[in-house]
Amino acid sequence: MYPARIMTTIRTLSLALLGLGTLVLTSHSALAHEDEHDYPTAARVDYVIGCMAANGQDYLTMQKCSCSIDVIADLVPYGEYEEVETIMSMHDKRGELGVLFRSEHGMEEQLNEFRNAQTEADLQCF
Repeated sequence: MYPARIMTTIRTLSLALLGLGTLVLTSHSALAHEDEHDYPTAARVDYVIGCMAANGQDYLTMQKCSCSIDVIADLVPYGEYEEVETIMSMHDKRGELGVLFRSEHGMEEQLNEFRNAQTEADLQCF
């Protein structure tokens, strides 16, 4: 028999995977029509996994994180979301390239707009 901690972790991961499977099916049907606010399933799942890593690995958190990316997708076109992801990944880089991503005014505005969308998503979902 497995220790209780391992069984709890297995149950939590099973619920998360079940929820992600539901998210994938929902996202796949949503992609049937083309719209600038449709996000690829992989982008939605990536966001949910990151959100769960930051907020907890349980079913309720998975639902809240799924809601959050849905709200963000309604507010931010996918092209802009990709740009912001790039800016955030480069923001912490050292050297001249990192400085460029930290000091460029237009990029800072994009980050602020995305953070506003995240705040709205938090208000609606968490």
